[in-house]
Amino acid sequence: MNNFFVIANADKDTDFELTRTVCDFLTQKDAVCTYQEKDNFTKYNYANPANVPSKTDCIIVLGGDGTLIQAARDLCTLDIPVFGVNLGNLGYLTEIDREQIFPALQLLLDDKVFIDNRILIEGKVIRNNEEIYSGLALNDIVLNRVGPLQVINFDLYVNEEFLISYPADGLIVATPTGSTAYNLSAGGPIVKPENDIMVVTPVCPHTLNKSSIILDGSDILEIVLSRTKNGREERAVSFDGGKYFKVRSGDKIVITRASDIVRLVHTKKHNFLQILRNKMS
Repeated sequence: MNNFFVIANADKDTDFELTRTVCDFLTQKDAVCTYQEKDNFTKYNYANPANVPSKTDCIIVLGGDGTLIQAARDLCTLDIPVFGVNLGNLGYLTEIDREQIFPALQLLLDDKVFIDNRILIEGKVIRNNEEIYSGLALNDIVLNRVGPLQVINFDLYVNEEFLISYPADGLIVATPTGSTAYNLSAGGPIVKPENDIMVVTPVCPHTLNKSSIILDGSDILEIVLSRTKNGREERAVSFDGGKYFKVRSGDKIVITRASDIVRLVHTKKHNFLQILRNKMS
């Protein structure tokens, strides 16, 4: 790898000192390194594919898992490997911390790294047979309430076949990458990231059936929202805990595996179970 683009979380590298240090290190090794500075004109929209040079071999993300997820998701169409450096407290995806950064950069330069592919899921909101919203997620797509409404009622269909009806506080549809996030907190299973599946986990279901459902990556999941008893339309669908869109009775949320993937860079062969053990101990 010889051409790099650095993305930094401006709240964690406030003056871009580490960003410039990384670029200085790489350019001293005869590599090409660019980054987007924070200014009033660009509004620091680092997740815009147009800002990434066309010959970039690797995108280096300085921040935390949230920064990496946003960058990887929004830049996935470029099909460029992404390498994360953790500047926060806990990182599943950003495995390298600040103290390990320079040996890791040398491994990037020497092409002594490993790359694993992660699936994305895509959600589309259908209203009156028209698509009105869509988004991608590396971790999860979540249906939840946004007001005092106590229960959300919805039906699940898989490949156009009815599966189950739920009264619940919400629903999580997670990728294997996202299985250790909200899905885990809601009692869902942990899934090794190389699997091509989707995990469907109800949030506090008002039923005896509280189990998660595992779907194949090629399956098409449809969530059909039922009418509420009090007429309040206080529901929303969110993507990786960030972007969200308000939905209402009769809407259908269609979730599938996305056509693009995310390519994550590791400095050593990825041992998911070891990382999981370290983070949970």
